[in-house]
Amino acid sequence: MPHFEIHATDVERAKAFYGGLFGWTFAPMPGAEEMGYHLIEGDDIGVEKPVSGGVMTRMGPAPEPGSPIRGGTMTFAVADCDERYAWALANGGAEALPPEDYPGVGRCAYVEDGEGNVVGMISPAGGTE
Repeated sequence: MPHFEIHATDVERAKAFYGGLFGWTFAPMPGAEEMGYHLIEGDDIGVEKPVSGGVMTRMGPAPEPGSPIRGGTMTFAVADCDERYAWALANGGAEALPPEDYPGVGRCAYVEDGEGNVVGMISPAGGTE
């Protein structure tokens, strides 16, 4: 996955959600101002890193909350799945799948981000390193 995009009706709300959840920062992409496109920077994500990403204005209506998965699901490594899951629920996210242990894989959870997307987080077995 060299690049991913998060589609949002409210780009500023999505940036606040993902910035708080994963510590990401955002910068407007030159030439894509009309789309409201912002490039993501994080520990392992960015223009000069193996994976890049962006947040952009959704083109069309958002899926209804609680509907089945409506696109690709992004899952990111976190140090503490339960703590990040609780943060997400307290900051505009909604439960999609509560934290659960998967033997040999790690502890994983999924939340809705308030923008019609589902995002996963995993504390890998053996830690995030």
